[in-house]
Amino acid sequence: MAFLTIEREGAVLIATMNQPETRNALTGNTAVDEFVKLCDDVRADTGIKVVILTGAGPIFSSGGNVKDMKRFFDDALTPDMIREEYRQGIQRIPNALYQLDVPVICAVNGPAIGAGLDLTCMCDIRIAADTATFAESFVRVGIVPGDGGAWLLPRAVGMAKASEMAFTGEAIDAAEALAFGLVSRVVPGDQLMAEARKLAVRIAANPGAVMRMTKRLLREGEHASLASLLEMSAGYQAIAHKTADHREAVTAFIEKRQPRFR
Repeated sequence: MAFLTIEREGAVLIATMNQPETRNALTGNTAVDEFVKLCDDVRADTGIKVVILTGAGPIFSSGGNVKDMKRFFDDALTPDMIREEYRQGIQRIPNALYQLDVPVICAVNGPAIGAGLDLTCMCDIRIAADTATFAESFVRVGIVPGDGGAWLLPRAVGMAKASEMAFTGEAIDAAEALAFGLVSRVVPGDQLMAEARKLAVRIAANPGAVMRMTKRLLREGEHASLASLLEMSAGYQAIAHKTADHREAVTAFIEKRQPRFR
């Protein structure tokens, strides 16, 4: 059974983690390969302008499959082998999803635990159901965030709150997640996907190529110097000014009508 269920609604692609029997765990299954393929497919399809990521069932994702971790007790598995397994395994998800040029909305339908929380931080916008909870819980099972959480979470909530969450492993509810900026809005659970779709449609109304460049600038701005980002922005802007969508947007503005983008 596939881990991701994919739906297409015009320029919006909806990816649903669909293994509620495993609490949508990200390891011990085909999740990694499917996430990487999803990102490859979206990157190649310029008709896709927005991705919505959510989970089936009452839980968004429990992260790593704790039962599967027992196999690491085997002395035949050396630390070097385990390190390489992380590199070739779950770490491929942040390398693919965080770097995806298309805006990604995460509709958090329930608990996002461990790598499940970090998965939400790989997305651009997070909307939470009022029943959602969030926990950077690795320490509680005696491991560290192996999927990039120590880099992702502080960028979402700040270093102090990220440290508190990582050192205690305790969960926060949707209201606290909103207060710390982890999510941009909290909605009743039965309205979650409707709200995510509305936002996706508003984003998809804009030119796709320019949106991909805008997201790349936001990503690069997290670690580039101002001088480097200004140089990249100038190059992207030169490309944008020559697009048909820019020409249409300016013409529509002058003619006082809605633009009709390709």
